[in-house]
Parts: sequence; structure tokens; C-alpha cells
Amino acid sequence: MKTIKQTYKINAPAKKVWQALIDHKEIDYWGAGPATMDDKVGTEFSLWNGDIHGKNIEVVDGKKLVQEWFGGDWDEPSIATFTLSEKDGRTTIELHQTNVPDSDFDDIADGWKQYYLGPIKEYLEH
Repeated sequence: MKTIKQTYKINAPAKKVWQALIDHKEIDYWGAGPATMDDKVGTEFSLWNGDIHGKNIEVVDGKKLVQEWFGGDWDEPSIATFTLSEKDGRTTIELHQTNVPDSDFDDIADGWKQYYLGPIKEYLEH
């Protein structure tokens, strides 16, 4: 199992970045839908019509989201942590994902850039 760490700087306030992470309508708009998601601990979520699914295990409103993630036929979840900080209207989002299966590591690492955090950045900056 491997760990992914990525950092994105988004020219948007943390409140908007947070909404893009937890609001199913926003998620559908930037491309991971159809989605089921909210900002409550214990919520089971679904992205890309269930291709990725899991559960919110920690939520600090506007600052931190920790989720169990399942993809494909994984036997156990990966843990994805999103930490947000804002300075001068610009948000830094740090992703830390643990327990990523070795065989899926490259695809998952690239997927964050191509299909998740990259599209959020593009959506919020344009």
C-alpha cells in the first residue's frame, strides 16, 4: 500500500472550494457526477455513479474532510484527507491519501490531477 500527497493552490475562497468538495450539485457540475455527497459525518457518498464510493469519517466545516474511499474491487478503504487553508482569498488544498493499493497507485495519483482536484481548480478559477 502506498500514500499520495498532492497540493493545489486555487484562486478562490475556501468556502467555494469546500462547496465544490461537499455539495453534490457542485460535484455534478465540475465532473464527478452523478454524485451523492454532503458534509455530515457518517454520510455514505458516491461519485461517478458509484465507481468511487465511501463514507465521511471526519468533517471540520470548511477546513478538513476525511473520507473512506473504495474504488474497483478494493477489500479495504483508502483514507483521503482534504485540508483547506485560505490566505488573501486564495485556497491551498492538501490531499493526503493513505492505503492506496500498489497496483492502482499511478492511476489514482494521476486521477486526482485529471479528474478531481484539477477539475475543481479549473471550475473555480474560470
